[in-house]
Amino acid sequence: MQALVTGGTGFIGSHVVRRLLKEKIQVRCLLRGTSKRSNLDGLDVSYVVGDLQDAASLKTAVMDCDVLFHVAADYRLWARHPEEMDRINVEGTRNLFQAAADAHLKRIIYTSSVAAVGRPETNGHLGVGNEKLDPPRTQLVGAYKRSKFASDQLAREFAKNGLPVVIVNPSAPIGSHDI
Repeated sequence: MQALVTGGTGFIGSHVVRRLLKEKIQVRCLLRGTSKRSNLDGLDVSYVVGDLQDAASLKTAVMDCDVLFHVAADYRLWARHPEEMDRINVEGTRNLFQAAADAHLKRIIYTSSVAAVGRPETNGHLGVGNEKLDPPRTQLVGAYKRSKFASDQLAREFAKNGLPVVIVNPSAPIGSHDI
């Protein structure tokens, strides 16, 4: 089995890569030309240079893969130009999912965010989050949260149209290889 991992050089992505290798799955990582690879040093992975904004590079990246772990994201608390986050987190995800659909991948695991999980409000207090509850606009503070919610919605739409997508919504991960 061959897996493509986006964001493999990052914190969560490098842990996904390690787990896949432990399961004896061949791993290919999509990297930008400027990506630092220190989180992957010494690991038996192949690389393909590309960009979520370059649809042609994504078609090459998914070629001969069985599964996709889409972990890459523009994760910043603030951006002078918030539309940059939409280009990566929303349009980049759209490009990647289209490439995965065209290549007939067997499974796509999309790393969304807890930002896309709604929390019920009762008497001015927020309750426990629920992935079946969309967050209201008031809970989507900042460009990152808005872009991750939009990309989560996009993943759901692709799933409704037959793409075998599983969505995970991590919160504040911490641990080894956090650079």
